[in-house]
Amino acid sequence: MDIAAQSIEGGFADPVFNAQTVFRAVMDAMARPGSVQPLPALARPPAPLSATAGAVALALCDNDTPLWLDPALHASAAIGSWLGFHTGAPLANTPADAHFAFVATPAEMMALDGFAQGTQDYPDRSTTLILQVSDLVSGTPLLLEGPGIETSATIAPAQMPRHFIEQWKQNIQRFPRGVDIILATAEGIACLPRTTRIKTMEA
Repeated sequence: MDIAAQSIEGGFADPVFNAQTVFRAVMDAMARPGSVQPLPALARPPAPLSATAGAVALALCDNDTPLWLDPALHASAAIGSWLGFHTGAPLANTPADAHFAFVATPAEMMALDGFAQGTQDYPDRSTTLILQVSDLVSGTPLLLEGPGIETSATIAPAQMPRHFIEQWKQNIQRFPRGVDIILATAEGIACLPRTTRIKTMEA
């Protein structure tokens, strides 16, 4: 299939309803950090952008939200075309200019502090990172505490960035500035908002 066809096909079958479904899942996942919100495969983006990450892009991104793609995604001209056609979102020049960042290989990604952190007055002008992970059970178990979590929650996403716990501690210290993370698996999403405290489970 040529890039032109690839960039047009695979969008939402029912744009309004599908976008609402994804948006609600993201809001629920942000409100209850660590909870897994199931999402059906509503989008069919070009590989290696996953169906779940693609659906999040279609629901949240528009021509006012510059996107940054990690090298694995940026290498595919079809992905840039697909996102441009379906969302109108421009590609950000640098990670610090991005409203949303899509990462296919989180284990190799750059440091969190290289993305937009927002300002004290406008903390919402930070980057939301969408990390594609194979699952939420086979990685290092993370203990989550904070707003939206009754006592604690546990999640174990695979292929997370190196030194993630240390990076996240620094992210918490920048509050109200800082990044938020959406973890995208084949089954659905889970979120790590900047208010969530994370530590590793002590063996």
